[in-house]
Amino acid sequence: MTERTSTSLAELIVDSVAPRFPAISPDGCAVAYAASTIGVRERPASTLWLASADGSAPSRRLTEGTGRYGAPRWAPDSASLFFTAGGQLHRIPVGGGETETLTSWASGIAGQLPLADGRTVAVIAEDEPDAEDERREAEGDDAEVWGERVPFARLRLLDLGSGELRVVDQLGDRHVVHMAQRPDGGPLAVVSWSSPDIDPGLSTAELHVVDPVSGAVHDLGPAGPDASSPAWWAADDGWHLAYLTTTPPGTVGGSAVLDVAVPEAGPAAEHRNLTADTVVCPTELVQAADGPPLALFADGLDTALFRLDPRDLRFRRLFSRQGIVHALSVSGSGGTIAVMAGTAHEPKDVHAGSPEGALARVSDTRPQLRDVVWGSQERLSYKASDGLALDGLLLLPPGRSREDGPFPLITIVHGGPYGRYADEFQFHIDLPPGQWFAAAGYAVFLPNPRGGEGHGHPFAAMAAGAAGGAEWTDITEGIDLLIAEGVADPDRLGIGGWSHGGYMAAWAVGQTDRFKAAVMGAGVSDWGMLAATGEWGPANEAGVSGSVGWEGPGPHPHDRVSPISYASRIRTPVLILHGEHDTNVPIGQAVLFHRALRHFGVEHEFVTYPREGHMIGERGHLLDLLRRTRAWFDRRLGSPGAGSPGQDGRPVDGQGKPA
Repeated sequence: MTERTSTSLAELIVDSVAPRFPAISPDGCAVAYAASTIGVRERPASTLWLASADGSAPSRRLTEGTGRYGAPRWAPDSASLFFTAGGQLHRIPVGGGETETLTSWASGIAGQLPLADGRTVAVIAEDEPDAEDERREAEGDDAEVWGERVPFARLRLLDLGSGELRVVDQLGDRHVVHMAQRPDGGPLAVVSWSSPDIDPGLSTAELHVVDPVSGAVHDLGPAGPDASSPAWWAADDGWHLAYLTTTPPGTVGGSAVLDVAVPEAGPAAEHRNLTADTVVCPTELVQAADGPPLALFADGLDTALFRLDPRDLRFRRLFSRQGIVHALSVSGSGGTIAVMAGTAHEPKDVHAGSPEGALARVSDTRPQLRDVVWGSQERLSYKASDGLALDGLLLLPPGRSREDGPFPLITIVHGGPYGRYADEFQFHIDLPPGQWFAAAGYAVFLPNPRGGEGHGHPFAAMAAGAAGGAEWTDITEGIDLLIAEGVADPDRLGIGGWSHGGYMAAWAVGQTDRFKAAVMGAGVSDWGMLAATGEWGPANEAGVSGSVGWEGPGPHPHDRVSPISYASRIRTPVLILHGEHDTNVPIGQAVLFHRALRHFGVEHEFVTYPREGHMIGERGHLLDLLRRTRAWFDRRLGSPGAGSPGQDGRPVDGQGKPA
């Protein structure tokens, strides 16, 4: 590692700039993307950049870093970009020129899609406040009756010539969340919810076809939980719509691509599952103008790009790439794509190229990270006691190998449970990234227990009603394997995670005393309380835990899998971390666990982050998260050993002095 006198490794991580939202131009010649600092300061800021799709010229900045930009969208002629900032829609010519503000809508613009006619932009926006809203605010008469005065996000059409915003009122009181225009410039596919709230909105998705000229709406029926990414494609029997959803009929399981033939009139045909027999999981679906849609699939520790074959309605693999590939964008012809991709030792950047060939990096937002020597990363493959094939990752300290073990081991469990670790740079901040702990001298185990993404629907559906069951033994059996192989020191084990990973950390310390320290980040302590107060609602939470509590007198299935039920057993020191404004896993989950640990005299520390939601985003809070978690494990697992970075993240030599 090279010396850093003024910038610690923690600051290097938090202050690095990450690209987002790659969008390839319709003509396939250029890629636009946003870039923003990982750690948000007082005023969120990002910039828009433009890169040549073939990498022939360096990226150039289109805007100053004065706002937080939404995903850029290209005009049909590839001459300008539309984007949201400050809640309004803007347009900037890519050849040079001033940014034009297109809306002044009081409720803000939530989404936008330039249409093929070049004169219209479809936008998603709530109604503006009316006179009654203004009176209520002025008089403080703002009692809210649930179900009344609901802020539906409605589909509106912006006329670029007149500036008029016209609502598509035939959708009624439906909350619009996704849209896509047919490639020939025809109607829009729209996904809507019954409510802006995730519960029940997410489970009440419907699919519609909307004529942007007349405003006529043709309903295609329910679209399944978490429906998204509508994509048009032309078949021999006419136009079809494919989309992503959770594999029916349940709320817990792998994602699927469903498809429906779009009739000229009358009821829609059956929505068919095109991925029912796959052992991979679709993550993104994008339409291509001159052919069937492209899709990214989570494939174990890797990601694969597929194209739908219209002959047999099966997806054919085009290529596979290490780690997670996401944010797929396709040119008008379908001949060029852009994605976010990285490697095991390089963070994600924008890549572009042919969907059937090599992709070239066209952005370089974090070159300073190449000066750091990171820990080695090894793919793991093992079997659970019931024979189920599992995978994961092992990180070792920089310059160390298995032969240098045993190491103190920190196990970090991913969220979800429908999440996964892939063979990518472990740098993203959920619970602090694996490389942060590896740089301090720890071995890091990143398991992919059953219930996660990347091995098909049956693997993911094993999480249904089974929280804390076999997913837990999948993790412990991986730890046991690393101990047996001499990698992990059985007397220096730590565990942590965020969200569902935080649940698993809290669950772990109630089941065993083998861990010397644990970190519960935004974790679940009581599933019944989460079903009552979490934004995902009873159906989703009961789908994982088995019940919600109103089925009758307890004990209930969820009581048996709630960490709070085992608080009297806990002896392991626990660091509890939570955002004060978390609506996914409300902070009451952490307060309850804290009070139980205090009652039983368990050593613990309870830290809350003001203004933060489910994920931590402010710079000062991220720095605290990195340093506090490392210090927590350092004090309880012992010094990782000579040659590891010091507490501020700078490398040290064998005598503990800065290198």
